[in-house]
Amino acid sequence: MGYRNLSECVRDLERTNQLVRIDCEVDPNIEIGVIQRRVYRAGGPALLFTRVKGCAFPMLGNLFGTMERTRFIFRDALRVIEKLVDVKVNPASFARNPGGLFTAARGALHMLPKRVGSGPILANKTAIDRLPQLKSWPRDGGAFITLPQVYSESPRNLGFRHSNIGMYRVQISGNSYAPNEEVGIHYQIHRGIGVHQAEAIERGEPLRVNIFVGGPPSLTVAAVMPLPEDMPELYFAGILAGGRINMVAPDGELPMPAEADFCITGVLEPELLRPEGPFGDHLGYYSLVHDFPALRVKNVYHRTGAIWPFTTVGRPPQEDTNFGAFIHELAGRLVPAVLPGVHAVHAVDSAGVHPLLFAIGSERYTPYDERRRPMELLTAANAILGHGQLSLAKYLFIAASQDDPGLDIHDIPAFFRHVLERVDWRRDIHFHTRTTIDTLDYTGGAFNQGSKAAIAAAGPKLRVLPTVIPGGLNLPSGFSSPQVALPGVLVIVGPPCGSDDDAVERFCDAFRPDDLINSFPLIIVADDSEFTARTTDNFVWTVFTRSDPARDVYGVGSFIEKKHWGCAGSLVIDARVKPGYAPPLVEDPEIERRVDAMFAKGGALHGLDE
Repeated sequence: MGYRNLSECVRDLERTNQLVRIDCEVDPNIEIGVIQRRVYRAGGPALLFTRVKGCAFPMLGNLFGTMERTRFIFRDALRVIEKLVDVKVNPASFARNPGGLFTAARGALHMLPKRVGSGPILANKTAIDRLPQLKSWPRDGGAFITLPQVYSESPRNLGFRHSNIGMYRVQISGNSYAPNEEVGIHYQIHRGIGVHQAEAIERGEPLRVNIFVGGPPSLTVAAVMPLPEDMPELYFAGILAGGRINMVAPDGELPMPAEADFCITGVLEPELLRPEGPFGDHLGYYSLVHDFPALRVKNVYHRTGAIWPFTTVGRPPQEDTNFGAFIHELAGRLVPAVLPGVHAVHAVDSAGVHPLLFAIGSERYTPYDERRRPMELLTAANAILGHGQLSLAKYLFIAASQDDPGLDIHDIPAFFRHVLERVDWRRDIHFHTRTTIDTLDYTGGAFNQGSKAAIAAAGPKLRVLPTVIPGGLNLPSGFSSPQVALPGVLVIVGPPCGSDDDAVERFCDAFRPDDLINSFPLIIVADDSEFTARTTDNFVWTVFTRSDPARDVYGVGSFIEKKHWGCAGSLVIDARVKPGYAPPLVEDPEIERRVDAMFAKGGALHGLDE
């Protein structure tokens, strides 16, 4: 049986030595985030901070900080979910194993929430300024809730069946929010709450919204699950919790989990927009200030003994990396059922998740044609880029399973090697221009707008990838410091953006397709080639968070034929920082020194980062 509430989970983790209480005073302004990130990097325990400066509520960090702990928290539900996935993937298997069908059916009974008349969440009320004021990075615009569960229902069809729970960041102080009366909700354009708000605007009414914090851990995971539109997150939370979620609805309020730790209730009014941000986000940069809907706060409920769970995000990997990995474990086998012809998809976390996707698909079209080339893969690529959260991707690299059945989609160097050995830039890169991208991504030059590129590779190897810089390699004026990042990938330093707007185009024009440099099928122009090439994580983070395909992809010997762009030589990506980009996240040196002392021998946190 799963945990009914967060307190049960905390007690169990403490009993099994997976949680440490921190009894010294800590500051939620930057300091607590620095501590949590360090302990996460060390693979350390969950952290219960019992003395939070300026606040009476304890804070819980690093709850999902390791995959082992995440699996432990949901250990009782994993077998049930596995059987439910089996029902979808291979229904016929249950004729041979009826017991598995019973397990799946029992899990399905936990889906439906249970309405109750009262619950611990209604025991107390407080105000927004009495909640933990978590600020994670120095330039954040105020305090944020970083593990919120934002609940809404369709105004046209009220009820659990048409509800949505999303993890949309919530700003509770700063900027021009009226203290204790307004909080900001930042949601991306494809999210379920956006559909609900559009319905409310059409009906000329405000949208009622609840923000849950804490409660059963299953609700937190459900809020980030990329579920089908006909599967409410509340239903999945019941399966993951191993029991129906009790929901209570005070007069005039939307339902809320009876065992939640906190619940903020209110309404979104169409005309109430406020500047939200900046916020240090999961791409490793600050998302900047933009107008977003503000919730007009009605009530702030909390249970007795309430605990405030939090995380901090930043350049991956961070604690939210484990959400993606756990989701893949739960639902990765469903990919072929949802996307026919696609065997696996990997959103590359170290590239910020949405900027870069890898995929493996089938290439079965015209099997009699010995000149195998991407065909079915292009159909699969379009399906991937049009599906749910995958539609936020900028770069999709897709390979044919037939060329290497053992190819590991999570091995980044091996996947790049496989694609770069086979790709033909004259035919195999396909652009989607002037489309939507991640709200947090500023490379497209306009808010929510950018482009995509699908790179498909199928067939025999076309080249041997170089691993060293060849002698006699000459670079044009202004370009220097060549480094090999991966086999077949050359990184060079280009002139700073703004000093030479045509620099990369001039670089490409300096070479012919048969010149020596084209032995590298992929060339990256960066501000710092040594940093970019130092690690694979640096490479994918720099290249794919600092470029937009339509704006920043060039090629040696490029051409346009029947509106298809290609190049006869190397593909060149401009990954320099451009004007208008959001600044990267940098720690505060003074706070770092203060935290250093806490982790030093004799300090209150000694040993937790080892």
